[in-house]
Amino acid sequence: MAGEAITTNNEDVQNEWGQICSQLKQEVGEKAFDSWLKPLSISSFSSGVMNISVPTRFMRNWVITNYSDRIHKIWGKKNPNIKSINFIVQAADEGIMTGVHNSTCRSLLKKISQSPAPQNIYQSGVNNIQPEAGYVSDANQSLSVPLNPQYTFENFVVGKTNEFAYAAARKVAESDDIPFNPLFLYSGVGLGKTHLMHAIAWRIKQRNPNKNIVYLSAEKFMYKFVRALRYKDTAAFKEQFRSVDVLMVDDVQFMGGKDTTQEEFFYTFNSLIEEGRQIIISADKSPSDLEGIETRLRSRLGCGLVADIHPTDFDLRIGILQAKAKQLNCELPQKVAEFLAQKITSNIRELEGALRRIIAHTQLLPGKEITLENTQDVLKDMLRSYDRRTTIDEIQKKVAEHFNISVKEMQSSRRARTVARPRQIAMYLAKLLTLRSLPEIGRKFDRDHTTVMHAVRKVEELIKEDTSVAESVEVLRRSLEA
Repeated sequence: MAGEAITTNNEDVQNEWGQICSQLKQEVGEKAFDSWLKPLSISSFSSGVMNISVPTRFMRNWVITNYSDRIHKIWGKKNPNIKSINFIVQAADEGIMTGVHNSTCRSLLKKISQSPAPQNIYQSGVNNIQPEAGYVSDANQSLSVPLNPQYTFENFVVGKTNEFAYAAARKVAESDDIPFNPLFLYSGVGLGKTHLMHAIAWRIKQRNPNKNIVYLSAEKFMYKFVRALRYKDTAAFKEQFRSVDVLMVDDVQFMGGKDTTQEEFFYTFNSLIEEGRQIIISADKSPSDLEGIETRLRSRLGCGLVADIHPTDFDLRIGILQAKAKQLNCELPQKVAEFLAQKITSNIRELEGALRRIIAHTQLLPGKEITLENTQDVLKDMLRSYDRRTTIDEIQKKVAEHFNISVKEMQSSRRARTVARPRQIAMYLAKLLTLRSLPEIGRKFDRDHTTVMHAVRKVEELIKEDTSVAESVEVLRRSLEA
């Protein structure tokens, strides 16, 4: 047999391998054998060297560390011609998969993720180690967090500020291949990135129910990794995360400063990319701006498609309110929708929360309707906090600086366009960002309320017609709300 390559009809070697497998199964136990040794197969035998195929690099490393010496010892006794045994990474159908067909190889690998990492019973004293009392292997627990059934593409309101991120998310969710890897979504709090993450997962599940999708927060990834370290369960942890089809990690900025976790995530990231698995990440900043994240990881996070979601504009906030009201079977007056869209501009969650409060108020108190007056009364604490954030004085100062004029000029009677236009924008922002009445705003500019009304209408028209005005207003609004 030495010096000859074996084939699938070499019964002697197959019988030897079958006997060795039976002995190993008795020694290590059925669960560990099925997870780590059953997927192995004979590849070739030549010049005293036996090559055994292993489906993945990770499994190869684990088998070499924990089982290779024992396999060599048993086989050496049965066949003295075997001088050494090599474990090579090779697809199942390229060699002989004893008792395991290629179609089931993948399911066997996934089975590993449902079993604790086996202990090496051939090392002195290892078989006496017992887990801490009350410990349940993390490998037996679900990796993913539950998905919100409301967070679908159908329920996502698209506008100018989020249309690119939405299009990228749909492309990833609905493509048979991998168009971008990774897809990196980022935005401020409450602007819809988590909604898009859930929507991607739902759509992939809908199109391919058999895909192994893992969606979790960076915080949960860290918790699971630290737990695996504590209970010496890292082998199962690695195989769990490196055998998924789609890995989705939300709020990756929370890994900042966690060097050990970042290192593990970096290797997991690379392993999945190399095997052509999809990765989708979200954060509150772009990859290059993430603080406390290693340079090499930042570089990897930004190597695919980076899509940002900008703060909502007025029209999008109106659309979101109308969609949510419809979802809640509620008639929302246009005046109330416009009022809320003007007052609550920071994030979508607060906007939807305000709407829910109004609806609950009318449902729980008989005779109450959704009116502008009732809305102001129900939300007075929330609106008061918004009013505290920005004052008319701050608005005047910020606008004057932006247009390179003085606050005195803004309050003067000058009608030159270089002064009048900034004055109108400041009045518009005062109406948008504060709860001050029109007469109160007018007094701050030495004008009456009709001038403020005219200024607000004018700026609203200019925002739609003039991109430079729209950009200036948006920049100022963001700066004042920061």
